[in-house]
Amino acid sequence: QVQLVESGGGLVQAGGSLRLSCAASGSIFSIKDMGWYCQAPGKQRELVARITDGGSTNYADSVKGRFTISRDNAKKTVYLQMNSLKPEDTAVYYCNADIVLTSRSRLYYWGQGTQVTVSS
Repeated sequence: QVQLVESGGGLVQAGGSLRLSCAASGSIFSIKDMGWYCQAPGKQRELVARITDGGSTNYADSVKGRFTISRDNAKKTVYLQMNSLKPEDTAVYYCNADIVLTSRSRLYYWGQGTQVTVSS
């Protein structure tokens, strides 16, 4: 059974930094894209950043220049370095991964979410 486990959320003051991690485990053949999404109260879940297995990245306009996504393929882990945090970054952050289980099975998985709260 595949699991994505996030860590690193918490409470930080505006201007501060946090680093989120998401580790995949289970019977995994390979991992294609990995990404981070966020969902604030009363809003839809939206993309923060994604990274391909080749290392190409894309970011939401609101986080460009402040957040950096990276991955360690050997550890099956994706990271989100969050700098210059703003109160509007407050949300639950979810990890997502496109995982190849076998030659005929490929599924998207979500982590359980980690809360990020930025105080003003």
